[in-house]
Amino acid sequence: MLDATDAQDTLLEVKNIEVIYNHVILVLKGVSLTVPKGGIIALLGGNGAGKTTTLKAISNLLHSERGEVTKGSILYRNRPVADLNPSELVKTGVIQVMEGRHCFEHLTIEENLLTGAYTRRDGAARVQEDLDMVYTYFPRLKERRRSQAGYTSGGEQQMCAIGRALMSRPETILLDEPSMGLAPQLVEEIFQIVRDLNEKEGVSFLLAEQNTNVALKYAHYGYILESGRVVMDGPAADLRENPDVKEFYLGMSEEGRKSFRDVRSYRRRKRWLS
Repeated sequence: MLDATDAQDTLLEVKNIEVIYNHVILVLKGVSLTVPKGGIIALLGGNGAGKTTTLKAISNLLHSERGEVTKGSILYRNRPVADLNPSELVKTGVIQVMEGRHCFEHLTIEENLLTGAYTRRDGAARVQEDLDMVYTYFPRLKERRRSQAGYTSGGEQQMCAIGRALMSRPETILLDEPSMGLAPQLVEEIFQIVRDLNEKEGVSFLLAEQNTNVALKYAHYGYILESGRVVMDGPAADLRENPDVKEFYLGMSEEGRKSFRDVRSYRRRKRWLS
């Protein structure tokens, strides 16, 4: 089992970062995490917890939203990334798959995939090899490769977005809310492909996800965010068995199934943040 706290073979290290929007709105407060080589790391929490902001801080997409990292540091392979623009970061091996899929709707599936190889300079043959690899993992995309992306299903668009990221030959993928808007069967399919890419292609993942149950099923390690802070972290197997996680994120307690809305938030904060 990979341990995200082990410094050996660490790819990504986020150290105590603070993020502020519009110079006044404090969104992240001392967030730290690590992604080891070959790891699937889950960033968990409800809507507004700071998951997407954390990913955008790493991929340097905050400036377009008037956000900035005001404290702490972000290192990739021990190199600070703050001065790299997003395209330079892609060349180092880090790419983000945005929440909501964001395919080029007027392009075909295959044209979308090929845009992911735009920055590559290793020749058409290698690009074709990777296109074939993407179709191996996503056979549905091969069937729909001539279809306009805007006329494909949500699940196919999510597969297209992940496949497009793979075409850049990434070492690490930042995957934002891959389950959003998808049927449970498709969610399992997407996460199984993530696991296969991790195990067979060696791609590391930092995935932000509200679906705690499925994320902890496939991840090696998890961090739980609340109101811009990491309130708990640990191996995924341990988090799945943690009574607080069961009660507040998996909907289970010793008394049985319980609605999150029925529990006062101060109880959670008292136990986790005291």
